[in-house]
Amino acid sequence: MDAQGRGHAGDVDPADQWVFNPNTGSYELRLNPVADDSPSPYGTRRSSAPRQRRSSPDEDGATPSEPHETAGRTGARSTGRTGSGGRTGSRAGDRAGSRSARRAEAKLPAQRRASERSGPGEGRGGGHGRRKAKRRLSKKQKALRIGGGVVGFVMVAGCVGGYVWYERLNGNISKVDVGENNPAVTDGPVNILVIGTDAREGKGNTGYGDKGSVGHADTTFLFHVSKDRTNATALSIPRDMITDIPQCETKQKDGSKKVIPGEQQVRFNTSLGQEERDPGCTWRTVEKLTGVQIDHFMMADFNAVKELSTAVGGVEVCTAKPINDPKSHLKLKAGKHTVKGEQALAFVRTRHAVGFGSDLDRIKLQQQFLSSMIRKMKSGGTLTSPSKLLNLSDVATKALTVDTGIGSVKKLMALANDLKRVNVKNITFATVPVVDNPNDPATVVLNRQKADQLFKMVREDKSLTGTGKHKPEKKAKPKAEKAPVSEVDVSVRNGGGPSGAAAETVEWLSGRGVGNAASGGNAPQPLEKTRLEYTAAQEGQAARLADMLKLPASALKKTSSTGSGTSMTLTLGKDFSSPGESVGAPDKTPSGVEKVNAGDKNVCAK
Repeated sequence: MDAQGRGHAGDVDPADQWVFNPNTGSYELRLNPVADDSPSPYGTRRSSAPRQRRSSPDEDGATPSEPHETAGRTGARSTGRTGSGGRTGSRAGDRAGSRSARRAEAKLPAQRRASERSGPGEGRGGGHGRRKAKRRLSKKQKALRIGGGVVGFVMVAGCVGGYVWYERLNGNISKVDVGENNPAVTDGPVNILVIGTDAREGKGNTGYGDKGSVGHADTTFLFHVSKDRTNATALSIPRDMITDIPQCETKQKDGSKKVIPGEQQVRFNTSLGQEERDPGCTWRTVEKLTGVQIDHFMMADFNAVKELSTAVGGVEVCTAKPINDPKSHLKLKAGKHTVKGEQALAFVRTRHAVGFGSDLDRIKLQQQFLSSMIRKMKSGGTLTSPSKLLNLSDVATKALTVDTGIGSVKKLMALANDLKRVNVKNITFATVPVVDNPNDPATVVLNRQKADQLFKMVREDKSLTGTGKHKPEKKAKPKAEKAPVSEVDVSVRNGGGPSGAAAETVEWLSGRGVGNAASGGNAPQPLEKTRLEYTAAQEGQAARLADMLKLPASALKKTSSTGSGTSMTLTLGKDFSSPGESVGAPDKTPSGVEKVNAGDKNVCAK
């Protein structure tokens, strides 16, 4: 920006083009300062026109064709007003006349150019018919108009900032059609799958291991933002966790579609890149694993970490002990450090020098790094610096690969503005609970009991930080006296619970003396929440079964007919994990789940 050249570069002061928006806490660049006569939506702001000395009424009335006459009149009036100071009045008149003459002479070239451009009958006679010459922009102004604007970046390293985007950044964004085209903004919770790939192809990605590798889902977060936008949860999914990858359909470059067969009991990280799987395959794998419906995905590679950490001016990290990892080439003394570029990438990739040297220990480093980056991106020093925001906008859009639902700057800006209300202190990073795989020490398996409770919290939009408007649901209050266990007669169907849940529940009930418990197979349609249907005559049985299975009052539904003869019908929904466990999400994070708050500045790698 030409801060020194006021009055040049098309008579527009670049500083006047930037307006501070109190709603976003950042500066915004007006695209058309010359023609913008509309009132500002942000209150008072400076006019986009250049500042000029106000002329006297006589000077305003002078025409270019008679500059000397105007000067003479001005001088005469000045002399007359001076009285005894005639000499002083004459000098004032001369100065006024000279100024008018210079202004008139300066206008003549522009008028001649306008006259030459106008057709017959245009630009002749009075000034009302003249066409104004287009103002030419300086190189710096052109750069501002092309690269001005700032990014609303919602992804791994700070998806909660809201900024103004420039349309020219659309060309930076890469997108993949995964068969979903969800709206950028929704009234409900938002679930974004954030993928960090270890691909060795592309700019800045070579030199890290297997040359030409198409990569894996090396780092994966399920980023959940609450419906009321008061809190967010980022679930880290271990790359070496054994899981099932469902069949997925991918779109080829020529527009054709290809179905990639599913695989059972393989590493989670093979859900991307391997067997030509695209981010849509990872998307479907996470949905099957967690039961959470994903809205969008964002993917970044090695180079994105280097570029983004540099664009924000470095990210502060902490180590409780010195780190010297020859594999990641990270060397740090104990204490706090600001890392960027190659050093930042080395920090999020290292694992052999911390903890037990596992991928789970590396996840802790990544969570620390991303928490710090979010704080840096939302800090005043970043949000109020146009130069930093300009650079960040370009870097971030080049770093992103997204789904078509947010595959433009306009859509990403809408999403960012929607999510920016989340306070950093209410963002929690947690790791999906796993245990060592007894069949392969290099991998882990899901800790189903703890993980199901954590997934429920996300599905039911409950905060891991204890914020939000959710209140614990009251326990079921039976309207009838509980019948003896031996009198309970129920048919159990699976409508969204874990595989084999119906048979498991029947066995569990039978082992506790239930008179008749039979499996009804799969329900005709899946249910989000478990439901027990009963008649008025079965209220006592329903009260007893609800107490045994810890069903909430909302799960009980009295009907005129249960559809199973004399038996009640229990349909296990997606909220069901196992018999005896409370149906529905807990109000607090399950014990043993490792988590870190993004607002905690004292996290240190051990």
